Amino acid sequence: MGFLDRFRGGSRQRMSRPTGGERTGSTTVRASGRVDEQHLRDFVTSRRGVEGFVEPRTAVSEVTLLLVAHDGEWTRRRVPSVKWAHDFANKHQVPSYDAAVVGIPQRMREYNSRMKAQRRTEG
Repeated sequence: MGFLDRFRGGSRQRMSRPTGGERTGSTTVRASGRVDEQHLRDFVTSRRGVEGFVEPRTAVSEVTLLLVAHDGEWTRRRVPSVKWAHDFANKHQVPSYDAAVVGIPQRMREYNSRMKAQRRTEG
């Protein structure tokens, strides 16, 4: 057992790393795919008042597109690029914003609070 193994929990078996995607430091970043695009398309076409918030690449995630409906319901998926995200939004007549500039809408936070309270009363 090496010196640092003592801090990692001794001789425990390590978890395997996910395969595929790009390595960035100590994490693996999964690339976006057709399933992600289909999910975004389904969300946009099944809800009203949807706005898009393009989130920049970070150390642990690629560019993401956050879609928020009129009632605050939301979804987030990886996308190939910032340009792709804005083009997707334009194609589906969804206003899109740079999340790093405008932030996340309050209605999304309110939706999350409602869902949390609902889970508490149900459970």
